[in-house]
Amino acid sequence: MDIKLGFGEIPKPQYIFVSRENDYCWYKLGEEEKHLPIYDKALTGIVTKIEVGKKIETSFGESEKTDLHVLADKPYIVRSGSDSYFSKSLLLSLNALNVEELQRPVTITVNPGDKKVVFCRIYDPLIYRAFEISWEEHKDINWEALGQKVSTKIDYVYNKQAQSVKNEHQKQISVTSISSAQKLTTELRNELIAQTDIYLAQIHWTSQQGQDFLQQKYRKRSRQQLTDEELLDFIDYLKLHPNHLKC
Repeated sequence: MDIKLGFGEIPKPQYIFVSRENDYCWYKLGEEEKHLPIYDKALTGIVTKIEVGKKIETSFGESEKTDLHVLADKPYIVRSGSDSYFSKSLLLSLNALNVEELQRPVTITVNPGDKKVVFCRIYDPLIYRAFEISWEEHKDINWEALGQKVSTKIDYVYNKQAQSVKNEHQKQISVTSISSAQKLTTELRNELIAQTDIYLAQIHWTSQQGQDFLQQKYRKRSRQQLTDEELLDFIDYLKLHPNHLKC
């Protein structure tokens, strides 16, 4: 989602309420709680969370709701009654999705039934196919247990994705830091090696004498082959050489 600068709407999730009306099945609230119909029957996004059996105070008293959190062009929260056909068919549909499918965008649709009934059906937007569910023995289903199962699965997927993004971010930082450190070490090594040329000249050593010393002490043929520790040790030796101290 792009962040727009300047004046605009308050950046908070948009609540969508499910309700069977004559020509629409869900709506959002406008000023003074006015119902603003949503005539589109599908919402496509990534499911990030579901809250089942959430107690909400309404003008008719306390009521249990199911809140589905969907990340699309903006964050949406689709609210329905926990005991409604929409909520139950939503749980069955989400339960039919595996972990990999929950990581991708899905299309949540409203399907009007008889009278005030609204059903939910979820589609894979890539292949235009619905995830099949079965209503057989739905009266015997422990909806509270199913809701907890689905909620746990979605939380696992979302936390896994969040951790993956965090790890990738840390990886990028680590790679950048390592690269910077390697560049700094290379520059410093070049400066130190150049400094040894001065020290060698001050103690009147030839290039061959320097190579012989490296071979004898470090078993290396050149200064470029020395480790950082060996290079610093070599510099200390040259600085403390009797001929250098006379300079």
